[in-house]
Amino acid sequence: MNLTIDLGNTYAKTGLFEAGKLIETNWKLSYEELVNYVETIRPQRIMVSSVSYSEEQLKEQFSEITSEIYLLKNTTPVPLTKRYDTPETLGADRVAATIGARVLYPENNCVVIDMGTCITYDLVDIDDNFHGGIISPGVRMRFKAMNTFTQRLPLLEPDGIPTLIGKSTKHAMQSGVMNGLLAEINGFIEEYNKVLTNINVIFCGGDASNFANRIKYPNFVIPELVLIGLNRILEYNVK
Repeated sequence: MNLTIDLGNTYAKTGLFEAGKLIETNWKLSYEELVNYVETIRPQRIMVSSVSYSEEQLKEQFSEITSEIYLLKNTTPVPLTKRYDTPETLGADRVAATIGARVLYPENNCVVIDMGTCITYDLVDIDDNFHGGIISPGVRMRFKAMNTFTQRLPLLEPDGIPTLIGKSTKHAMQSGVMNGLLAEINGFIEEYNKVLTNINVIFCGGDASNFANRIKYPNFVIPELVLIGLNRILEYNVK
């Protein structure tokens, strides 16, 4: 079995694969819970995308379970051509998500929209070329910016997508962030369609469900996209 781990600053997400098929996922594991889980299932191979732990730390932690531990770095071989001016700065999660899209939709060009702290829009084509994309402020970052850089605007949390014309300050702020982002997403997809045709739009990330059903273009929400991409990268390196 292969285990893929998307390890953030606070929580980890995991995907367990058997014969190439995703058979189990876990979300919001603490590091201690992650360690206990890995010790319980004892996978044959582990692939990790991490912003907080080094390869040496991970190998020391899990060396008694398996010697096949990989950390996705900008030097890791991947089944993708990075047509990016600064590949050393390209986030591992962006790479893994676009590779996951290629696994699931091999006959289509894809726009991958990952809606986390920041929102990334990345374009990958049917010939496995990563063309680059856009990094934009995420939902909570937009609300926090209005509160931080003004004297009187409150700090709000997202609460769905309201009607367009706000009838109160809170409503107007909610509309500005949520409807503004909805317009941004539709506009970026429209521009991507001018670059490549036959595009699939694929969402992942925590805020994806708030927007996907309001997009003008056919789309798919795949929460496990990064985990699927990590498994493909693991298989690529093992072979």
